[in-house]
Order: sequence, then structure tokens, then C-alpha cells
Amino acid sequence: MEGQIGYFRRNHFTPVPEVESLAELNELVDQWDLRDGRRRIGSRPRTIDEYFQVERPLLMPLPEEPFETGRLFTPRVDRYSQIAVRTNRYSVPVRLIGKRVRVVLHASHLVVYDRNVEVARHERLIAKGGCRLDLDHYLEALIRKPGAFPGATALEQARSAGKFTPVHDAWWAAAVKAHGDTAGTRALIEVLLLARHVSHEHLVAGLAMALRAGALTADAVALEARKVAQAEDEPAGHPSQAGAGGAATVTFLHEWRLAHLPPDTRPLPSVTHYDQLLRRRRASGGEHREGEAQ
Repeated sequence: MEGQIGYFRRNHFTPVPEVESLAELNELVDQWDLRDGRRRIGSRPRTIDEYFQVERPLLMPLPEEPFETGRLFTPRVDRYSQIAVRTNRYSVPVRLIGKRVRVVLHASHLVVYDRNVEVARHERLIAKGGCRLDLDHYLEALIRKPGAFPGATALEQARSAGKFTPVHDAWWAAAVKAHGDTAGTRALIEVLLLARHVSHEHLVAGLAMALRAGALTADAVALEARKVAQAEDEPAGHPSQAGAGGAATVTFLHEWRLAHLPPDTRPLPSVTHYDQLLRRRRASGGEHREGEAQ
């Protein structure tokens, strides 16, 4: 066993592989492991995988309940909506400010729970004194104070991670030009809140289509993102996909809702009873004036 670990290290980790993240390195290790399973040790007649299939029935079964290997912490959320774990800081939703949460720290990531509900998940920071912020955790606070959005550290990290794309920036600039700094930024934050219910790819596509059509409201972006999602679910050649490569068409959300309401079969309202009241009032008014003249 130890000899094969040394073989694996000498053949796959020398020189040290260059990767972007620990997750990428783990994927490479899985590929190398599968490749080594087809290898023969020395002059043995069978491969490693073939010997393992013979040995598998003799091994003890794995436990039915998974064993938690993470380390547990219970930090309190500070006024910046962050928690301190070891020597680094991580963001959580702003609604948890002042509360104590439960954190399970693993080798490559950490998970934050409010009671038994998962509220945040971050890739673990390896260096000391780092800070990892999720822009989504601050949206409820930023929509009340949109002036703090352009300089937010969470926005910078979202750009670096590719979650806040050039399409977001272009739509934001157009919204600010059309509605002003405050209203335009608030409209962008409303769009970002849609990401909790719409996939990132569909939302970016909806932003691009709404930008081409000059539709600078969150409702328009939501509708365009929904169209993209429906187009992916429908089979090729469906009539609704005709003209998909042409100019973007935008229908506002309230118009879409009205178009999908069931037909109204109720009779039109009548004001006949009110007309009778008006005639009575006129008649009583005339009699009152005749009495005054006498």
C-alpha cells in the first residue's frame, strides 16, 4: 500500500502540477487513479482493477450512515454579515447579523447552517487573513442603499469570479443612463435577486436580450430569461422558436400576465340603478325650489 502511494506521488506529483483550485487537482487525481487501475505491477498477470475485484468481497462493508469529517465551529455573525473561521472571514446572509451559526469546515470548503438549514457555502481559503464574500448575501441591504453598490468588495469578488459579467455591466450602464444612478442601480439589484430562482446562464441571456431591446426593468429581464429557459426545454422546430435568431422582442410582465388570464364571461356592469337615483334626486330638487318660490 505505502509503496504504491510513493509510486503515485513520484509519477503524478513530480513536478508539482499547476492547477487553479483544489477541486481541479482532485479531478486530475481521479483521472490518474482510473488510469493506474489498468496498470500491471511488475510481471503479474492481472491488472490492479482485476485484483481488486477479487479482493472486494472480502472487505468490510462501508457504514450506512456517513461519517462527518469536518470540524465544527459556532461563530457569531458580525455587523458586516461575516463570520470568522480560523484566520479567515466568510460572508453569510445579512438577515443573520447578530445570530450564532453552525459551521462545518472541510478540507476544501465550508458549509454554514442556521439551525439545520444550509445558508451559505464557500470554497475554503488557504492563506491567512483572507476574506471571501458572496454578493448575493448583501443584496437585501444594498437595495436599500444602492449608493454603496459600486464600491462594494463583494462586487469586486463577483467580477473576479466571473459571476458579474460584462453583460451585467452593460445593462447596468444603460439602466443608470435611462433612470439615474439610484433607480438604475436598484433595478440591477432587483435583477441580481432573480438569480435565486433563475440559473446564471439564463439570466445572462435574458440581460443580453433585454439590453438589445432597450428594456431596462427587472420584469423584462425575468421574462426574457424565462423565454430562454422555455426554448431550451422545447424540442427543436417548435413554432415558438421561430425567429429566435432575429431581434429580441420584449413583453412586459404585467402584459404577459394579462394575456394568460382565463376569459372573463361575466356580464358587463350596469349603472341603471344609479340613473334611477339621479332622476329621483332631480325631481326632489325641483319640488324643493317650487316650495321656496311660494
